[in-house]
Amino acid sequence: MSDGARGVAAFDFDGTLTGKHTLTRFLIRTHGAVRFARHLASAAVQVRPTATEGRRDRIKVVAVGTLFRGMSKSRLDELGRDYVALLRSWLRPGMLDRLRWHQEQRHATVIVSASLGAYLRPLAADLGIDGVLAVELLADEHGVLTGRIDGDANTRGPRKTARLREWTDARFGAGAPLELWAYGDSSGDRELLAMADHPVRVRGDVTKR
Repeated sequence: MSDGARGVAAFDFDGTLTGKHTLTRFLIRTHGAVRFARHLASAAVQVRPTATEGRRDRIKVVAVGTLFRGMSKSRLDELGRDYVALLRSWLRPGMLDRLRWHQEQRHATVIVSASLGAYLRPLAADLGIDGVLAVELLADEHGVLTGRIDGDANTRGPRKTARLREWTDARFGAGAPLELWAYGDSSGDRELLAMADHPVRVRGDVTKR
């Protein structure tokens, strides 16, 4: 590690730490396949055509928000905790080894994901991960989910790098020297990998620089 630099390891989740696409499975598990498909179709109609990836992100934000609108935050947190056992069974052994190596090196570890914080936060606590930057649903003063997403945006692409910078600035101070490892598997991780000193593109259960 460079003299004086703090080590940080940022991990995408779906397709990286786990081989499964966990958000769709969670939405079907909590709402059923028919209701999930209906809300997804409705969101696609509501969102005006635009750049392909931007439209996809907006459809997701609308669909997830409307699915959970009216549910209590405590119920969502309960559902998230109940999902952790499945998540642990889907973790990639090779990536768990990488996570443990970073922790042994006393690097700060963080998940940066377009999945839901409701289930990533309890999983991260189990794994000793320092932070979770994910999609968070907003609740009103009575603890009822409003249908809005914190920041009104998906944690994908440039949004991942922006949130990671905010997190490292808050943890280490703005402008602190860092040595960053980043792990990702898809186009949504392109910017995250580009900002890293050690970008690792994950394919299968093998990591390649």
